[in-house]
Amino acid sequence: MSFLRWFARFPVVWITVLVLVLVLALNAAGYLRTAHWIAVVYVSIIIAWTIIGMIRDVLRGHVGLDVLAVVAMIATLAVGEDIAALVIVLMLSGGEALEDYAGRRAKRELSALLDRSPQIAHVLVHPNSDSDEVQDAAADDVAIGDVLLIRPSEIVPVDGVLLSPEASFDESSLTGESLPVHRSAGDEVLSGSVNGSRAVRMRATRRSADSQYQQIVALVQQAEDDRAPTVRLADRFAIPFTAVSLVIAGAAWAISGDPTRFAEVLVLATPCPLLIAAPVAFLGGLSRAAKAGVIVKGGAIIEQLARVRSAAFDKTGTLTAGRPDLVAVHPAGLDADELLALAASAEQYSSHVLADGIRRAADARGIPLRPADEASEVATNGVTARIGGRSVVVGKPAYVASLAPDTVRQEIGSGEAAVYVAVDGRFAGVLVLADDPRPEAGSVVSWLRARGVQRVSMLTGDARATAEAVAHEVGIDDVHAELLPPDKVHLAAGLRPRPVLMVGDGVNDAPVLAAADIGIAMGAKGSTAAGDAADAVILADSLAKVADVVAIGKHTLSVAYVAIWIGISISIVLMLVATTGVIPAVAGALIQEGVDLATILYALRALTGPPTGLETAPVQAARAAV
Repeated sequence: MSFLRWFARFPVVWITVLVLVLVLALNAAGYLRTAHWIAVVYVSIIIAWTIIGMIRDVLRGHVGLDVLAVVAMIATLAVGEDIAALVIVLMLSGGEALEDYAGRRAKRELSALLDRSPQIAHVLVHPNSDSDEVQDAAADDVAIGDVLLIRPSEIVPVDGVLLSPEASFDESSLTGESLPVHRSAGDEVLSGSVNGSRAVRMRATRRSADSQYQQIVALVQQAEDDRAPTVRLADRFAIPFTAVSLVIAGAAWAISGDPTRFAEVLVLATPCPLLIAAPVAFLGGLSRAAKAGVIVKGGAIIEQLARVRSAAFDKTGTLTAGRPDLVAVHPAGLDADELLALAASAEQYSSHVLADGIRRAADARGIPLRPADEASEVATNGVTARIGGRSVVVGKPAYVASLAPDTVRQEIGSGEAAVYVAVDGRFAGVLVLADDPRPEAGSVVSWLRARGVQRVSMLTGDARATAEAVAHEVGIDDVHAELLPPDKVHLAAGLRPRPVLMVGDGVNDAPVLAAADIGIAMGAKGSTAAGDAADAVILADSLAKVADVVAIGKHTLSVAYVAIWIGISISIVLMLVATTGVIPAVAGALIQEGVDLATILYALRALTGPPTGLETAPVQAARAAV
């Protein structure tokens, strides 16, 4: 099966090998004319196919090296060097196959995220009875309040509340948690989750377009569509290398008067060292990054990492540890425990890290969570819930003040975050949490600045005072706070100089990670939806891996350039030697395979490189760099 998959993906490679073996066998058996015409027909088909691809590339503004290979194939056929022509086809198709493999890998995770978007919902016809009679509807047609039947192993189409006594869901696409998550009646169920082994009922609390997973998918798709394609590294050498090769080959023909000399020179000028060196180096960089605990989704991302000039970071869970602790409760008209109980009960349906801190605080004080009759969340702003007949709003001060005009601002300390609470339309108090910066954050910022990153920014939905305190501590002077996900996308698109690196961890970071030139997700605690949208995912819970993967990108690009220059230099020397007529075309094609091997061996140096040392280095005060 593995052979069949490779054959289906790269048929030209295997067909060329078979044709080459057949031609050699026919030549050995004395069927020279038959072998000649088989080679001519096959190589001519490849030439026509390559020319069509070249025209398409030119129409897209993409200049490649294929013109040199086409001229070399035509020249070898014209002078009767059939074997040399077939070897050129083999080298060309092999390089394209390797490059195609890297491109497919780069798109795999994002495609998986977009493909799993729920499409169908089973709406119960008699929701108040035990009947399981359903009417299928498009997920976009589900209305708030509809009761849905989720069958075993089906994807939840919209956000809702579980009505069945208990159920288990696979939320790995949202949270990264590989084990099934158990839910009880009244618990929120997120769209994109996969139901377990029994059918369950749920009530829709959001329409499809408003559900968390669908919003992320839409923004990720839009950001991905707007991203400009990266030019293949080898193409930058295409025109000068092609010109030099043709000049040398033309001069050899003109001086010798023998057209065979033209073909002998061009065989040594085939572009495979350029086509192969960069992809092999980038694949080596991908392997090294994976070994270091960072999954990078393609060689083009490695190149972008090497060139990064601006870096932006989310705050909570990225620059900070992402585990805030409750440090103070300021009630207004309620008992402190009652305030915490209502806030924690409302926040039990939120995936925000501040909500987690409030729930942990309630659990530590032995305060049980109360079920909510209904709940909804406005991304990055807060939640509203009805608990025991009371309307509870928990979130940012501006959001709570919009629903409770008597809200009073609470002064907080440096690095602290305030969560405001309103009950039945009246201000009820403030919960203060603190989330300390990661110990390595300052070192990472300093390291990036020292390696040519000219601008380091913070893009966060948190309050400005808290954001600026953390930014000052880690050495960031460009702070953008109180942002919604679309605001982050807009700012990331406008940052200069480019390329822009964005690092985040939460489910709401997915759109901006896709919009940036390079998006890196903190995957150890972050959501898998953010990881799917990102270009790279850090598996370890360490911000130092950002420096590691940038260092790998720089080393890999350096190796790729040197490997390309090795290929170019050796090819030019051999072409000059071939002008004397001492290297026959077939021998030249085989020698060129040796040049390919030399470039590949050097390109494999991308598998090793100097470490950044940030994991063990003491934390530096980055303020001096600002």
